[in-house]
Amino acid sequence: MKKLKIALILLLIAIAAGGIWSYNTYREIYNSNVDFGTKEFKYLYIPTSSNFNNLIQILESKQLISDIESFKKVANLKSFSKIKSGRYKIMNHMSNNALIGMLRIGDQAPVNITFNNIRTLEQLAGRISRNLEIDSLELAQYILDSKTQKKYGFQKETFISMFIANTYQVFWDISKETLIKRMASEYKQFWNKERRAKARKLGMSQSEVSTLASIVQLESLKKDEQPKIAGVYINRLKRGMPLQADPTVIFATGDFSIKRVLKKHLEINSPYNTYVHKGLPPGPIYLASPSTIDAVLNYKKHNYIYFCAKEDFSGYHSFATNYNQHINNARRYQRALNQRKIYK
Repeated sequence: MKKLKIALILLLIAIAAGGIWSYNTYREIYNSNVDFGTKEFKYLYIPTSSNFNNLIQILESKQLISDIESFKKVANLKSFSKIKSGRYKIMNHMSNNALIGMLRIGDQAPVNITFNNIRTLEQLAGRISRNLEIDSLELAQYILDSKTQKKYGFQKETFISMFIANTYQVFWDISKETLIKRMASEYKQFWNKERRAKARKLGMSQSEVSTLASIVQLESLKKDEQPKIAGVYINRLKRGMPLQADPTVIFATGDFSIKRVLKKHLEINSPYNTYVHKGLPPGPIYLASPSTIDAVLNYKKHNYIYFCAKEDFSGYHSFATNYNQHINNARRYQRALNQRKIYK
């Protein structure tokens, strides 16, 4: 009888211990292990090729969870060891179970990348990589590689036209190859059947349209005026006249701080100097916006072959059908520049 009591007591102790263990384990799995105070969330960045120990170091160093030991215990219970890189959104009061579940399936929070106001491929690489894991130098080397450019049907001078200025959602750990492939896909979607037909009607390739659009955008940020300016340049191209576009001269100098184009600038020896060379320059001098590309494709038909910035500095332009009228417009603008002491 005494042995039976002892056995019963031991059984009760075991059951109680098991209950306590189960309760504690349940809490470690499902209770909150994240406390950001008043913050709703924080981001966890896991670099490519990270292992479980790397993850633990990141969680500890960034103080993203309250109890690292309980996290390791639950990870072991759930056989979680294969780490997927990326950017993850950790919500306040998240449990170990929820966090491990998110990391296991690689449920990343996408990153927005926006690029505009770009003149060169090097600038583009720096802007794109700003919020990504990709190193800007590595990306620049990849997109400046002639093999990459040829792969997508471009040359060095025209490759920038493949990048349509916009905001895109991508994953933080996206590879350079996947990123450029995505940009090529966006390019193809933008250049739909209707836009391609309009380019053919103009007698231009898609890159040539983007090149002209880059000039138009640097000439005017006024969307309502851009089709009119595009019309001037198209009139010049049809007549075999040089474009004489100041933005191309500035691009040729490499000094993008120039505000006033002088005679010495007009004489620079460069294929981008449209005062010296007829036709379009070799490629875009700026990353034109989709709306400016459409302004070229839907240019306004008129007889103007000259335009000059208005002397009121409104951002709009005065247009002329003959040289004498243009000279009068230009003199008024030059006087306004002198009054404001803008000499270069």
